[in-house]
Amino acid sequence: MTTTSAPAKPRFSLVSILATPTVGPFIALVLASILFASQSDRFLSASNFSLIVQQVMVVGTLAIGQTLVILTAGIDLSNGMIMAFSQILMAKVFMDNAVPAPLAILLGFIAAMAFGAANGLLVTRLKLPPFIVTLGMFNIAFALTRIYTTTTIRMTDSPWHVFFGRTFTVGGDGGTKFTYGSVLMVLLFFIAWFVLRETAIGRRVYAIGDNPEATRLAGINTQRLLVGVYMVAGLFYGIAGLLLISRTGVADPQAGQNANLESITAVVLGGTSLFGGRGNILGTLLGALIVGIFRNGLTLMGVDSIYQWLITGVLVILAVAVDQVTQRRAK
Repeated sequence: MTTTSAPAKPRFSLVSILATPTVGPFIALVLASILFASQSDRFLSASNFSLIVQQVMVVGTLAIGQTLVILTAGIDLSNGMIMAFSQILMAKVFMDNAVPAPLAILLGFIAAMAFGAANGLLVTRLKLPPFIVTLGMFNIAFALTRIYTTTTIRMTDSPWHVFFGRTFTVGGDGGTKFTYGSVLMVLLFFIAWFVLRETAIGRRVYAIGDNPEATRLAGINTQRLLVGVYMVAGLFYGIAGLLLISRTGVADPQAGQNANLESITAVVLGGTSLFGGRGNILGTLLGALIVGIFRNGLTLMGVDSIYQWLITGVLVILAVAVDQVTQRRAK
């Protein structure tokens, strides 16, 4: 008589759990919320949650484009300055050249996509490292923004430019106010999630980050795909520029200088691998919210802003360390 042994039960460990793209960020989000809820009665209020989402909607939208680039094993250091140039362009041509507001906004989007196309072409045609290309483009966009104008442009008189900064109330009179921009950011995340998860193009983006040579041998035009990824990322940067105008009511040439680091932070905390080919766009949303929650919670606790940057830096290093460990275990 033969005996059969029961199938081995899968072994779970902290590392294997964190290796799932969205589980680790979600756990961090919950733990951070519990911590700050215990320190401040205002933290769990609906109005405070609305404020957190408003505070991350610009960086969150930037982080969508950053995620697309990082999934291909690249990185984009120029996204904040591309955003700054696009918002200045869409404001200035409207104010100084009497261009209709919808067309002015469209021109800002086109300019951002042109920067993205330039990044993509330099990476694919000249085979330059994305880090070097986008670092150079950061300086180019920074200089062009200052050459174009050094003056902050007030945009509160343009309904088209500030629409997404307007609020609507959930819960009737005395309810919680949310901005249309917050809704747009969440919608963009879910659109990006659907494209990456459910379409052939999305699967190819993951494939090129995981193994570009195998992807090319499979008959996929990897150069065209990469240029397209950088262009779509540029579109998200342009949308972020519009959201920035909507939130602040002005187009500021000083904006965006640290936005590249903030967007990379959101992507890394969201579980997307810097090595490419692994991650989840919804994890990036969680990563952006983690940063927003930490800064909001520490502010409610009266902690100086410099320590907020310190803690954010520690979180990034921990997230990358976990990514390194999971990559080695996978091998």
